[in-house]
Amino acid sequence: MKAVILNASAWMIVPVMDAFAKFLSNSMSVFQIAWARYFFSVLFTLSLMLFFYKKTLVWSKNPKLQIIRGFVLAFSTLCFFYAISVISLPKALTLAFVAPITCTAFSPIFLNEKVGIRRWSAVLVGFLGALIVIRPGFIEVNLATLAAISCGICYGFYFIITRKLSTSDNPLLTLLFTSVVGLSIISLFLPSVWVKPSLNEWIIMALIGFIASVAHLFLIISLKYADASKLAPLGYTEIITNILISYYYFNELPDNWTYLGLFIIVLSGLYIAKREYHHGKSTY
Repeated sequence: MKAVILNASAWMIVPVMDAFAKFLSNSMSVFQIAWARYFFSVLFTLSLMLFFYKKTLVWSKNPKLQIIRGFVLAFSTLCFFYAISVISLPKALTLAFVAPITCTAFSPIFLNEKVGIRRWSAVLVGFLGALIVIRPGFIEVNLATLAAISCGICYGFYFIITRKLSTSDNPLLTLLFTSVVGLSIISLFLPSVWVKPSLNEWIIMALIGFIASVAHLFLIISLKYADASKLAPLGYTEIITNILISYYYFNELPDNWTYLGLFIIVLSGLYIAKREYHHGKSTY
């Protein structure tokens, strides 16, 4: 029960971070918002490790893979922050839900895992759900829509790399390493896009980094008490908070096509998680 509460709590608070990012996108670049997410995540994670987990402050056993992981997550974050600055939170999140499906699709290549015909069918159905949401040929497919899809695909690769690192590096070390890499990359673009934030904007920027760190920490702790395959379906609870926030604060609701696509994507993802559980492996 403890694992379920922590995992579900993590996914339920992530849309709050997304809403803050969408709010800030009215006055600043997504690069500056992403920089804040990583900068304050580094401060929080490093402080936590210095006070409670000093032994985890060791060098990575696989630094090259850590750097790739950090780069992939940074690009995914930029794509998602850009997407929600243009399209609604629910639509962007629905498209990003292709992440676990992408992970399953590429697992045979990068993890040498066997994926049977049933899970391949679920992968195809999941991408069909994404096509229903964007409806190419029926409505204009804009850059924000493609960015949301790219976010999901990148996050799928992020899952794959995380699984490779799970056997070598401490989870908190991986969290810190990822944040430092993301901060280093995005800082290169910061001088050309920086605008001076107000006090309220600084507070919101700090909250984005804090929420990101807490959510990741909850996920890490939850995995100590339960298998990832059992917790995987809880990731879809994120859409509940996402839709509520989108409606009350941005007056946005998904259209019927988005609801249909969401249903198909979630259904395929749940089926994949079920098959992974029965095979003793995790999609996440």
